[in-house]
Amino acid sequence: MENEVHTRTVDRFILTGPPGSGKTTIIRHLAEEGFATAEESATDLIAAWQQRGIDEPWTRPSFVDAVVETQRDRQINLGNSARVQFYDRSPICTMVLANWLGHPVSDVLRFEIERIRRERIYRPEVFFVRSLGFVTPTEVRRISLADSIRFGELHEETYLALGFKLIYIDSATALQRAEAIKRSVGLFRESGVASSVIDRPA
Repeated sequence: MENEVHTRTVDRFILTGPPGSGKTTIIRHLAEEGFATAEESATDLIAAWQQRGIDEPWTRPSFVDAVVETQRDRQINLGNSARVQFYDRSPICTMVLANWLGHPVSDVLRFEIERIRRERIYRPEVFFVRSLGFVTPTEVRRISLADSIRFGELHEETYLALGFKLIYIDSATALQRAEAIKRSVGLFRESGVASSVIDRPA
């Protein structure tokens, strides 16, 4: 990464990590404290499609583009409404998901990743929420612990390869993890120093 000093109007922080690691609970804690947040688009879409009778929507190639479009809409709708924002996953996570599912990286996904990198939509510091050591199965989340951990590793590898800096959030209560994230955010904002993501091909 190339370091530069500049003033940010909005700091958008991504939370990523393996499924079942507790990101959603952390995001909700942050929302309860008044922070602007966006919950995970893929999970919401799976639940919505299942209500329409589509049991495994992730098997459909159109699912990936639907996730990307929802992520973009949520980010644009939040806009500059708050100086600090938290996002449960990002289009980069969606690229990992597409690869995991064996779907091609569509033009919609590729263009969105190019947009968020070109416009530096998100902070280069990304919170990687580590596994709790178990996964609670749900209708929306059907993944084993082993696959969850491997899926998380693919996110870790991808973000690092694209030049992001991962801030690891270890296993603890959701409240303790939310507090750790808030402390890190305070340090980033006080420093006034941010890193620009190197423009490598996605």
